[in-house]
Amino acid sequence: MVNKRLLVKNLLAHNDENSFYDKKRFINIGDKEGKAKFIKHLCALANSNPKNNSFIVVGVEDEDSKIVGVDFFDDSKIQNLVNAYIENAPLVSYENIPFPHLPEGKVVGLVTIRSTGKLAALKRNIWKYWGGSVFFRDGSMSMPKVFDIEIKDTNSAIVAEIEQHAQNNIELTLDGVVDFIRNKHADLKSNYKVFKEQFVVCWAGYVKKVNDKTYYSRVDIELINEQVKLFYSALDQVEITYDQNTFTTTEYVKLGLNKNKKFYPLEKMEIRFKDNGTYKISSDLIFDPPQYDRKMLYHIFNTNNTILEKLKKGLPLSNRDEKDLKNIPATHLICYLNGFEGAKQMLEDYRWYVKDHNKELYQSLKEALRILRKVRYA
Repeated sequence: MVNKRLLVKNLLAHNDENSFYDKKRFINIGDKEGKAKFIKHLCALANSNPKNNSFIVVGVEDEDSKIVGVDFFDDSKIQNLVNAYIENAPLVSYENIPFPHLPEGKVVGLVTIRSTGKLAALKRNIWKYWGGSVFFRDGSMSMPKVFDIEIKDTNSAIVAEIEQHAQNNIELTLDGVVDFIRNKHADLKSNYKVFKEQFVVCWAGYVKKVNDKTYYSRVDIELINEQVKLFYSALDQVEITYDQNTFTTTEYVKLGLNKNKKFYPLEKMEIRFKDNGTYKISSDLIFDPPQYDRKMLYHIFNTNNTILEKLKKGLPLSNRDEKDLKNIPATHLICYLNGFEGAKQMLEDYRWYVKDHNKELYQSLKEALRILRKVRYA
């Protein structure tokens, strides 16, 4: 069983970026350029490593490999995005790896790419890359190549050795459980559960009981054996259930206009642990968004965009503008879910102006974009 924190350390220590791993300060799949570059790197790494895993480490400075972290990223539908743009798409997973020195909510992202053994190519045009393009790694660069190229296996032994050196052990697991309960979340209700005598899941949060159900807020869930953060949110409500073989979370999001808000079920995630020492994570979007009068939403949408333009131009905001600005992430989310396609792009385009103006509001904006990303690629 691979300890993903050790794996990241071993990748960074091995040498600089090469044909089986890349490192990024961050990735952005919120716009076409960022999405295209991400897809290009996935193609190149898959094609350059037909028989072994390849990796992208996210949240690392390019110059000195300093670990600075990125926001928790829980896009369980990322494989859907990959399949939409890549012919012979590789298997791609994104995992959030906690490091002790990083602030709460910050992690290192680990993208693992596994080739199907067939040549990966773009299905269709995206940004400046043409459909049919094929990419390979040339050192630390992802370069286009012609089709009639032989796929060679040159990295399997090296990657196998790196993964072998990142194997987990009992000491690391016990240290991880103690650290999670005593240090990371001493102020929260913490629990752990052992599955199949070898997998340990820890979770923590504020507890609220409603009828016969228990809900958690400010939730953190980790698979300790692999040092993977499975879920993190400072805003949502989460229901947790488990039996001898499965661990299940149901995520709820608070939606509505003005003060009329309530919780809606968003996504159910299940981890099924098997007797052969493996597990499978599956997720289902169970979201049924609230619907509102379109004429009313049109007025709200235009008002919001006017305020965002003022923010961009550095114009003063009235007290009313400031009040409406605080509701923009929630109301733009509602607008998008009711057919206003431009609402998501507006949040993407103005996010940095919001961050400079109000960092607490920026957290709400990121949460809205996280929900939209889940819905968009379901």
